[in-house]
Amino acid sequence: MQENIKEEQIITASKAWVEQIIIGLNFCPFAKKEMVNNAIYYHVSTHKKLKEALIEVIEQCHFLKNNPSLETSLIVYSQSFKDFNQYLDLVDYANGLLIEQGFEGEFQLASFHPEYCFADADFDDAANFTNRSPYPMLHLIREQSMAKVLATYKNPQAIPDNNITLARAKGSDYFKQVLMQIKHPSI
Repeated sequence: MQENIKEEQIITASKAWVEQIIIGLNFCPFAKKEMVNNAIYYHVSTHKKLKEALIEVIEQCHFLKNNPSLETSLIVYSQSFKDFNQYLDLVDYANGLLIEQGFEGEFQLASFHPEYCFADADFDDAANFTNRSPYPMLHLIREQSMAKVLATYKNPQAIPDNNITLARAKGSDYFKQVLMQIKHPSI
């Protein structure tokens, strides 16, 4: 019973992050439609070992493939990959596995982590919060759907720079406070 409550809390926090940060700040201009259509699947992983987590990534690919009404899946690591470097290993291996398993061109990964830090960036740079989440996450995205949306979006290559500009304008303290409130709503 306690495990279900914890899983429910993790999903609630993940949804709040998508709503408040990703959609609320328009970091991903395409996410709102998927949220409104209930086409985002949240999967909480309890796997602690890399091999098990990688198998789960492929299982989620098959799950999305068999559920065309879902556009995307967020795999949320509740108990593992808290170390950012270990998480980056997961991302690298998962990307390679997508290719090896024939999912290249069908799905792509986006990465989010509580300690996300862009290469050569200062850890405290607010720009990192464009990819910081309450828990380590892998985001499986249907490439065909993303290509369709990008084709209709004016100047999509400006999205990352716009997000960084907005994140820096908001400041690190703003994001730390929001993430703390999302993860610990009773505080």
